[in-house]
Amino acid sequence: MGEPLAGTIQQTTGTVRARRRPTRGGPLARTRLALALSAGKLAGKTGRMLKLGGGTSFPGIVARRIDPTVLRKVVGASTARKIVVCGSNGKTTTCRMLAAIARAADQRVTQNRSGSNLLPGVTAVAVNGASIFGGLDADVLVFEIDEATIRHAVPEIEPDVVIVNNIFRDQLDRYGELYAVAAALENMIRALPAEATVILNGDDPLVAGFAPEAQAKRLYFGIRTEDVGTQVPEHAADTIRCVRCQHDLEYTNAYISHLGAYRCPNCGYARPALDVAVTRARLSPDGVSEIAVETPAGTVAFGLPLPGLHNVYNAAGAIAGALAMGLDLGAVPAGMAGLRPAFGRLEDIQAGDKHIVLCFVKNPISYNTTLRTILQRPGQKHVLSVHSNAETDGEDFAWLWDIDLEELAPQLASLVTAGKKAEELAMRFKYAGVPEETIAVIPDRPQALDAALANVPPGGTLYILSGYTPLHELRRVMQQRGWVAPFWEE
Repeated sequence: MGEPLAGTIQQTTGTVRARRRPTRGGPLARTRLALALSAGKLAGKTGRMLKLGGGTSFPGIVARRIDPTVLRKVVGASTARKIVVCGSNGKTTTCRMLAAIARAADQRVTQNRSGSNLLPGVTAVAVNGASIFGGLDADVLVFEIDEATIRHAVPEIEPDVVIVNNIFRDQLDRYGELYAVAAALENMIRALPAEATVILNGDDPLVAGFAPEAQAKRLYFGIRTEDVGTQVPEHAADTIRCVRCQHDLEYTNAYISHLGAYRCPNCGYARPALDVAVTRARLSPDGVSEIAVETPAGTVAFGLPLPGLHNVYNAAGAIAGALAMGLDLGAVPAGMAGLRPAFGRLEDIQAGDKHIVLCFVKNPISYNTTLRTILQRPGQKHVLSVHSNAETDGEDFAWLWDIDLEELAPQLASLVTAGKKAEELAMRFKYAGVPEETIAVIPDRPQALDAALANVPPGGTLYILSGYTPLHELRRVMQQRGWVAPFWEE
């Protein structure tokens, strides 16, 4: 069984270095690698020049066609420390926080910043960051990896640190049910070597119990404060039964869905002792929240400019990752202070004399958490709700009935539904108590955006609640209108 890290972390302030491993293979293998990297880089440049994208995944697709081992070769020959972030929600923001802390600690960072987290996007980190000879000029490599990709990517990366944020019900037709996702993550953790570290969300009953027999060192993070939380989990919570005996869990505090301080009264399974714990969380819905986190290296206090309790969890996970990599935690306040929302994560956009808050919502928990954050802001809400059933979005939208739209209905000033699921969204809002005659159903995304903005008075705000595919479509329209930069440039 892996030993916990509490009390054993050595805090360092110098540059983080790992052992250099030689590039694998002979002259032919090196030539093939150079061709793969050159072609991948050219594909990325061509795509950006033709405005086909930001080179977030296409370079990886091209490079892997020429050399399927390109990721393994480049990362394996690097001196950089490698950290992988996975889980249902919060991956992109946690990675951005980690990178910000590392840069504030004077580390050179390479990452898949845009959130392209399938194998081509992960490979593009190596392609975009390396020279054509495979040299990677970085101290820290940060990889966001999709749950379905983790079993393929981790053996190629051989990470030093793995963070598992949480597991929520998400795209059941694509990932399978919770326990299938959990099994894949557990198998990945079991395969980690003893010198690796796995960082688990101790507040998630399913994640906290992962692979207790694994060799890797483990570190638990979570929240331990009365500043936030409720006495019982919300109705849409996913894991409210004991992972050992299936008895109902008891909570002394529930923070988000099933995340909290839990215990099984039947077999005694309980939240583990937290190595990295949020002890102060004074949240601001649209300003800077005051956060304090206890760690084995001391307490870190900082301002968090990203709203929502979910971002407090992301910050705790990022700090745990920085700790495991030996980064100077004194860099946390400066790193966090400069954060801006990742694209679509409560992203604030100026659209002429109006504001847009762009919200990526993909499952019940992300939707409900986002709703509660925006409902704390004053005034009636103008909303554009848009979802489609493209392959990347998932085809099963039964989860719409687990969203607490009833809380939003009394604050709605106007509503437009759009995308391929526009009619279904309208019906869901109708059952939430929104009068049918006040709902505009406009499937075309650009037309829906114009109609929704027309409802907003000058100086007002439009909240866009969107799935993955329409999010990119709408943001592309905003880019063409000069309201935002391409997401890969931010």
